[in-house]
Amino acid sequence: MPNPADSAPAPTPPALTLPPFAPVPRAKDRANGWKPQVQLAFIEALAETGSVKSAARRVNRAEVGAYLLRRHPEAAEFRKAWDIALDIGMRRIEDVAMDRALHGHEQPVYSYGKLIGTRTVYNDRLLMFMLRNRAAERFPGGLRQADGAKAPSAVDQMELTRLKKQWHKEWAKTAERDRAVAENARSEARENWLEHQLESMHRRWFLGLGPAARTAFREAELADPGPSYDQRYALYDAENAREDLEGAGDDPHAAEDARDALAEAEALIAAQAAEQSAAEADYAEWFSEERRAKVWWAIDVVFGAVSAVDGDSEEEQA
Repeated sequence: MPNPADSAPAPTPPALTLPPFAPVPRAKDRANGWKPQVQLAFIEALAETGSVKSAARRVNRAEVGAYLLRRHPEAAEFRKAWDIALDIGMRRIEDVAMDRALHGHEQPVYSYGKLIGTRTVYNDRLLMFMLRNRAAERFPGGLRQADGAKAPSAVDQMELTRLKKQWHKEWAKTAERDRAVAENARSEARENWLEHQLESMHRRWFLGLGPAARTAFREAELADPGPSYDQRYALYDAENAREDLEGAGDDPHAAEDARDALAEAEALIAAQAAEQSAAEADYAEWFSEERRAKVWWAIDVVFGAVSAVDGDSEEEQA
């Protein structure tokens, strides 16, 4: 015999009502303060709007003041009334959204810039969202549920989607970082290989010289240490000296120092240009076609091997 209790409908939860609460005591009675009647009006507005900002605006108070009042040590009842008011407000917002999803909303229709009427627009996505949120056990969103498992609500679905997007973004950043690290490692390996090849070529070249040539090479290297720091950075020094000269203004000492620095830098630039011209002349005179061919052959060997190494690495990756 069936039990009548099994066929009886489930009891509906009682509607939430605002409870009476003791207002938060205030040290001073200010005209724009949170007086007891203001606190009560704020809680009632919060239950109507579901928005702290809108409720604070309703009672002509700042939103930050409401949160400061909520953190007061003696605001336990005020916080409880706040939470219940938010629940009531959220239920009203859900009711409005459900009504909008079921009955649609009027949208104006224009023709050539003139209003000619309205049309009712329905939002099926909003309707499905409300159904999945309010009846998740009957509208699980297409997910297969295990026996006895609770179907996720629409809010859970949104959170799951957000977490998936966040995970994909973090995974992409990690993959990009790993690719950059691998590319840096390959670049460093190529540079080390090239440096080793150049050192080997230089060693073979030096060992192939006769005793007199080796002695002359060592003496020439010791006699000519190469360009000094001032010669390499003379252009920067000249530019800085010109800027100092322009900024000297009416200071004669600063202007004189800037002119001296500029003259020294320009002299170094001229000496460096003369030395470069002399080096180019020596190069053109010393290198015959046969010697120049040997130099380019060595360059082809080095950089050809580098290309071969890159090709091997790409084949291994493939």
